[in-house]
Amino acid sequence: MDDDVTKKYEEMRKAMLAFNKEFGGEINLAIPKYEDPTRYPVAELIDLFKFQMKFRNPGLSQEEKDTLKKEFAAKRDAIQLLSDAPERIYLWEEGNMPQETVYTENPDHAYDHEPDFRPYYLEMLLPEGKTPVGGIVLVAGGTHGAGTINECYEVGREFNDLGYQCFILQCRPNLGPWSRLDTASDAARCFRLIRCHAEKYSLDKEHLAYAGFSNGGVTGDACAEFYSEGQKFTDYYPDYRPDEADEEYGAENAYLCVYGARHLGTELSRPDFKYPPTFFAIGRKDFGCIANMNGLLPWLWKNDVPVEIHTFAGHPHGYAGWKIINGKGDPNFDLWVTHADVFLRDLFIGYDPDLHG
Repeated sequence: MDDDVTKKYEEMRKAMLAFNKEFGGEINLAIPKYEDPTRYPVAELIDLFKFQMKFRNPGLSQEEKDTLKKEFAAKRDAIQLLSDAPERIYLWEEGNMPQETVYTENPDHAYDHEPDFRPYYLEMLLPEGKTPVGGIVLVAGGTHGAGTINECYEVGREFNDLGYQCFILQCRPNLGPWSRLDTASDAARCFRLIRCHAEKYSLDKEHLAYAGFSNGGVTGDACAEFYSEGQKFTDYYPDYRPDEADEEYGAENAYLCVYGARHLGTELSRPDFKYPPTFFAIGRKDFGCIANMNGLLPWLWKNDVPVEIHTFAGHPHGYAGWKIINGKGDPNFDLWVTHADVFLRDLFIGYDPDLHG
């Protein structure tokens, strides 16, 4: 990164740490609810998230901050599991989660997840008897949290309507504080578990896509880097104990990269590796991510990776699925979902505009 970008990043990081020190204790207790939108009343989660935005008011007095934290905690704690809440599907057996990053403490709530976080996924499935086009694993941006509501739950509903089985993955987020390898391993394990149970989901094992948003997109890129050529977990974590699911392929067959291309200057484990057909969706005002995408494209073209790119005028970074939050979203940017549907249909089952118009 150049000096100006580095300076801005450091300023943002300092501001974020200060915010987390002030409010993180209460917000972190809401993260498990935000990240389980199939298990809690979504309208209540959205209302809580909107209330949380009040913390961002720079003019708050200490008394006002204390009052807001109490009101937020009361609203958070009042949100209860649905009576028919689906189960989390944990990726790793206890005591057998491979880990490169040593993470034991979370002082001042610098991270959204505590060291005992266990990665898992949630199912968003089609009605029984309906044959899916394919499956999509969705990973929210940032370190997930409330972004799960719009980027995973809302977008997952839209892909359900288009005929896809969807899965919300809560992996260890990249830099939150885990490494590219740790987050990639969670994604790989998710794909292996889904493929191991492909019959249950009525899925073709070769028809699995990854949809990653912002930092969640980085995880999809890392998954291809570390697992797209048949690598085993034991290649990186010698003490890991494999099971039946680990015989399955551990990477995506297609990659939907939504404002989340690989960061410029990323150090890779090797210069070239198998990369899935890739679909980009990005706003024209998302200058940093456009730079990342432009840096990645020559590498993809050099490696003959099929690529489709959609840019959207006037749109900044983020806000996929935002309609569930504000009721309107961005009617232009939100077209990326139907474009991605065509992209995936063409890859998985063949796209005929006369049949799918």
